[in-house]
Amino acid sequence: MSQASHKVLIAGASGVIGQATLSRFEQAGWDLVALSRRPPRITRPDQVTHLAVDLTDSRACADAIAAHPDITHLAYCAVQESDDLRRGWKNPEQMQTNARMLRNLVEPLLQAGGLRHVSLLQGTKAYGAHLHPIPIAARESLPRDPHPNFYWLQEDYIREVCAGKDLHFTIFRPQVVFGDVIGVAMNLIPVIGAYAALRKAEGRPFSFPGGPDYLLEAVDARLVADALLWAAEAPTAADEIFNIANGDLFTWSSIWPELAAILEADRGEPEPCALARWFPEQAQAWERLARTHHLRCADLSKLTGQSHHYADFCFGYGAKTAIPPALVSTIKLRQAGFQGCIGTQEMFRHAFTSMRDLGYLP
Repeated sequence: MSQASHKVLIAGASGVIGQATLSRFEQAGWDLVALSRRPPRITRPDQVTHLAVDLTDSRACADAIAAHPDITHLAYCAVQESDDLRRGWKNPEQMQTNARMLRNLVEPLLQAGGLRHVSLLQGTKAYGAHLHPIPIAARESLPRDPHPNFYWLQEDYIREVCAGKDLHFTIFRPQVVFGDVIGVAMNLIPVIGAYAALRKAEGRPFSFPGGPDYLLEAVDARLVADALLWAAEAPTAADEIFNIANGDLFTWSSIWPELAAILEADRGEPEPCALARWFPEQAQAWERLARTHHLRCADLSKLTGQSHHYADFCFGYGAKTAIPPALVSTIKLRQAGFQGCIGTQEMFRHAFTSMRDLGYLP
């Protein structure tokens, strides 16, 4: 690979997938532009330029790209979520904002003339998993689920701008994503880790706070990053949509003992708890715990972002009936040539170990 002809822009570089993608492209030796309002972790400052840009500001995006006209690839990992996470998923204004953010970045990249590939992220909401039971296992060949979604706005736009050009796209639909970052809308790792630490400090067991058990899949952010690196150059990834997951299944009841062992917490019987309400009540307790253990982030809200709301959704808190599984097929991705996989237990162990090493968890 000629490094001079490959330069990737990672949008949302401080997010769960964005951070992992930045690290993966760093390891692969690419020149990078990392775009995010919060600074990401950068290990090779000689090959990474960080830009703090608000994607809703079209002028700021144009100015940023003007300084880097040699960008050839875009890994778009950015998303805007509302404080009320689930309501925001149905909000037309939020959908338009996410569509506009992508356009604000892609338009100046098109004008610069060097863009060759764009990767986008969707998810199981593409199949309507947040609205109704979905086919098992959901496949990319299914007709588009008839519900409003910013996924469709972004996808239709990218298909339009790529048509007739030497420019290609790849769309990934990850399962529930886990990674070692803080302060985002959808990452259960800091939520579970802080919950375990706070319960332990109270002398209470690490009890599952959710509702009915159900079958689900996860995906390590590092695996998604591997796939984004592969898609940047793989001919079989051009203009395709792929589901991606770790490759195994789990239930919360089956994984909870493993999490307790990793976090050195005492298991307890399930104890339903609305984490969206519980976490704000723990702000002072976390400050004390952070001082005791010399943690990097003493502000619990900055640690979890809005992910405690997401936790209630993923844990099935408040569900009165059985939760239908949202499982996807990853056959298409494997047939296209990407063979990556990871055990979900290994994923959790790595993520919590990394969060401890980074000084975010005791």
